Amino acid sequence: MSCGATLLLSITGFIAGCKASGTDNHTNTASGATVASHVAAQPQVPDDGLPAESTGGFDGKLAYGHVAKQVSFGPRPSGSQAILQVQDYIASQLTSSSCTVDTDSFSADTPAARLPMKNIVVKIPGERQGIILLATHYDTKRLDNFVGADDSGSSTGVMLEMARQLCGKHGRYAVWIAFFDGEEAVRKEWQDPDNRYGSRQLAAKMGMSGDLKKVQAMILADLVGGKALRIKREQNSTKALVDLIWGTAKRLGYGEIFIEQTTPVDDDHLSFLQRGVPSADIIDLENSAGYWHTPQDTLDKISAKSLGIVGHVILESVKELQAR
Repeated sequence: MSCGATLLLSITGFIAGCKASGTDNHTNTASGATVASHVAAQPQVPDDGLPAESTGGFDGKLAYGHVAKQVSFGPRPSGSQAILQVQDYIASQLTSSSCTVDTDSFSADTPAARLPMKNIVVKIPGERQGIILLATHYDTKRLDNFVGADDSGSSTGVMLEMARQLCGKHGRYAVWIAFFDGEEAVRKEWQDPDNRYGSRQLAAKMGMSGDLKKVQAMILADLVGGKALRIKREQNSTKALVDLIWGTAKRLGYGEIFIEQTTPVDDDHLSFLQRGVPSADIIDLENSAGYWHTPQDTLDKISAKSLGIVGHVILESVKELQAR
């Protein structure tokens, strides 16, 4: 993703605030390069996970396990062999959670080539017309040795655990959980239309089917696993929906994590905002600045506690939306 205003940070002299802003100084690869040897040595058991009973049943340790599994596949850019393994893993986990899953295989013209991509969408029926859409992306940027523990492993881990929590529990409205391919730009720079391939595909498909007008809210998660999590309000997002999420976080005791500052970020939620869907992005890009889009985005940067907190907030926000 990219931001509307680049933020100059002092951490390691890194210019951040944009998901794919052209500040990456790493070689692009077509299929993902050899994973650095230290990746395999990262700890697999988190020591900071909150008990699930304290986070509404959402299990941050299970979400962390999903992150670790994704990282074990190495770099996972769109069109790579490794991303096929991730797709199989996501599908198998969703099946084991008794989810109804739709897949949409499509091809996208990119600056590198025409690449195969696949969106994976969980569809949980509701009692009335209306859809609450949750989303993440699961591809990684095309950089050497980039395994994306936080970007995109953390949010995908959260949404896999979210599916385990929600599949089989029918509420007033349907809940869809989308796992997008092709969020990352193929070039180093974030420049339309070289980004958001998967979310643009789903938004267009839902527009054609008539499902888009049924979406009551779209909540995107991205970069939510950091140990020093501080999530600002994303200022492109729909204010009323952001107010609901941040109000929920404050009620749950997470006001020091979901903070009242704002920042602009271009991300997959824009594909839906641009079509009139109330949408919000939960993302902590600034505190990942020291490792964002570098080979240092490894499993040691991820906190099971952070995953549990974000999952708890999204889970309770869904309940709030269901009650409206």
